[in-house]
Order: sequence, then structure tokens, then C-alpha cells
Amino acid sequence: MNYFIRNSFRILVSGSTVYRLWLVFLLVLIAVGTLTYVEQYREGLIVTALRDQVTWGFYIGNFTFLVGVAAAAIMLVIPAYVYNWKPIKEIVILGELLAISAIIMCMLFVSVDIGRIDRFWHLIPVLGNLNFPLSLMAWDVIVLNLYLFLNVFIVSYLLYAQYHNREYPKKLLIPLILFSIPVAIGIHTVTAFLYNGMVARPFWNASILAPKFLASAFCSGPAILLILLQILRRHTRLEVKDEAIWKIAELMAYAMFINLFLIGAEIFKEYYSGSHHLLFTEYLYSGIGEHNAIVGYAWLAMFCNIVSFLLFLVPATRRNPVTLNIGAVLIYTGIYVDKGIGLIIPGLTPDTLGEIYEYTPTTSEVLISAGIFAVGFLVFTLLVKLAVPIMLGDFNAPSSASTEEVAPATA
Repeated sequence: MNYFIRNSFRILVSGSTVYRLWLVFLLVLIAVGTLTYVEQYREGLIVTALRDQVTWGFYIGNFTFLVGVAAAAIMLVIPAYVYNWKPIKEIVILGELLAISAIIMCMLFVSVDIGRIDRFWHLIPVLGNLNFPLSLMAWDVIVLNLYLFLNVFIVSYLLYAQYHNREYPKKLLIPLILFSIPVAIGIHTVTAFLYNGMVARPFWNASILAPKFLASAFCSGPAILLILLQILRRHTRLEVKDEAIWKIAELMAYAMFINLFLIGAEIFKEYYSGSHHLLFTEYLYSGIGEHNAIVGYAWLAMFCNIVSFLLFLVPATRRNPVTLNIGAVLIYTGIYVDKGIGLIIPGLTPDTLGEIYEYTPTTSEVLISAGIFAVGFLVFTLLVKLAVPIMLGDFNAPSSASTEEVAPATA
């Protein structure tokens, strides 16, 4: 154990200048975000732009997006363990590490959105009242923690087996890996139900919301992985085959098609029926009178989603590194905007009394959110920095006859 801890620390603190500058950058963002949150805790949510008319905003938008990123790990798990496709099976751990980082960020975003974080203990069973199974929020808490536990346990066991040069126990892990697939679908389905169950919010009260959430999730999470896999392939000896990257991009194209189809179905239903509920969709895409603060964001998301779909649909462009990365950035941008500003704000604007409050995140919200993203990226960076040497066989448990120190990874 001492050997593992000592050499793990050496691996994490060693690396290139770019790696160290990246860590410093993340730590600075975390420090700024923490100090800003201390101010929010002292003054209350009045330092945000949240008001009675718009009670959810930037924090919950990021939470919703990141739940999708976490759920998207099954885009690697299914080909790897259900179809036993070797090119992806070799890198599936990286998708699970991303899921762990995303769930941590999800929990932090929910925490900073709570006005009285000191009352969080009310959600803890026995100490408080989780109100399970009647509360959808209780379901969300349970499935998120369950999914986090599954990923931590699976990744830890897989890396533990590789560290000790052993085969992992398939009878134990394979059922858990397969169980993680419906749980991953469940975390985003329950999140969709949190919105979907609000009858007084017509923009969210649509049965199409859950499948739309899942389709968009299966685009956004892999978009991040595509870029990360290329970075790892360039700066480490980790073998990431082109076939794996191209297959992920192909699956993303199918998911984006379904996402665009469902968006089109929503738009058709609202405009063709022409009911008074059209007001919320109009606020998103054309504005209401002089109130058009989010119209530009809505069309930006639509543009990014359509262009990225076309880039990933054509084999020549999804196999070209330049257009592949452009498409990945466009998908990330489009889904991020669509699931943040494009989902939260129209659902609350106009409010139930018809009042229009133009919500724009304050500097405090942006800085706190940047700090939370920095925490997630820091967790992912450190996990990958430790996992890659174990996966490559550079960091293994010493034999009883050897006490040789492991050479730290240089990536």
C-alpha cells in the first residue's frame, strides 16, 4: 500500500510544463469559484440573477447537461461489453472516468443552487426525510449516487486487477457493468421526469422530453471523449485505434439525428396546434415583443447541431481529424446551449402570471460554475494520469522479490 500511495503521488505531480500549468490553471479557477461561493453563501442567492419568476438558471442548466455527459458512458460500455468490440473495450475505462467526474460536478451544481446548504442534511435518510418514493427529487438523488458508486467500484476493480497483473472477476464485474447501462439511462430519464412532471410548465410537460434528453446526451458526452482520446493518443503510449474514434463519431451521428428529429417534432406540435402554449416556444425562437434575449442562443444551438450532424453523417468528414474535431466542438456547444439556456429559461418565461423576466447569469454564477467545472476537469485529469500508466503496464504492483520504483509518467 505504501508503494502504491508513494508512486501514485509521484505520477500525479510529475509531468510536462503544459501539464503543470494546466493543474495550476484549474486550481486558480477552483480558488476563485470557492471565494465567490463563500460570498454567495454569506449574502444569499440574491447575488445571482435568480428571482421568483426564474427560480432555476445557470446552475441547474449545467447540472442537466452534465447528467447527460455522465450517462453517455454507455456509448462505450455497450460496444465494449455487450458486443465485445475490442477497439473500444481497450478504452472504455476512460468513459467511466469521465462519468465519475461529471457526476461529481452534477452534485456540486445542485449544492450551490441550494440557498441553505446547511439544510442539506434533510435529504439524508434517518437524519432527515428523503420522502422516497413519492418525491422525484429523491429518485434523482438515489440514481445519481448509485451510478457514481457503480462507476467508482467498476473502475477501481478493473484498475486494481491490472495493477496486480490479474484477470478481473467476470462473474462479479460483468453483471455490474451491464446493470450500469439501465442505471445510466435512468439518471437522465429521472432528470427529464423532474421537468416533465411539472404540469404548470407547458414547455417541459411533454412526454418527448425523456427520449430527447437521452438522444442529446449520447452526443455531448462522446464529443468530449473524442477530443480527450486524441490528446491521450498524442501525448501517451495509450493505443487508441482510429476505428474506435470513427465508430464513436458514427454513433453520435445517429444520436444527433434522433435529437434533431425530436426537436422538429416539438416545434411542429407547438406551431401547428397554435395553442396559447406556443408562447414559450416563440420566446425561445423569435422572442416576445422586445424580449428576445435568448433568441440568438437558440439559433446558435440549432446551427451547431445541424452542421455537426452533417459533418458526422458523411464518412469522409467524420474520419478527417480537422472536421471531426470541429464537429465535436459544435456538438458540445449546441447541446450545452440547448440543455441550458434553451431548456431552462423558456420553461419559466413567461411565468405563471404572464410576467417576462429576462434572466442573464451574473458574474458570481459564472465564476462559481467555472470553479465547479475546474473541479471536474481536475478530478478527470488526475484519474486519467494515474489510470493510463496502469493500463499500459508501466505501474504495477512489485513482486515480493523486487522493490524497484516505478518511473513516473511524463505525459
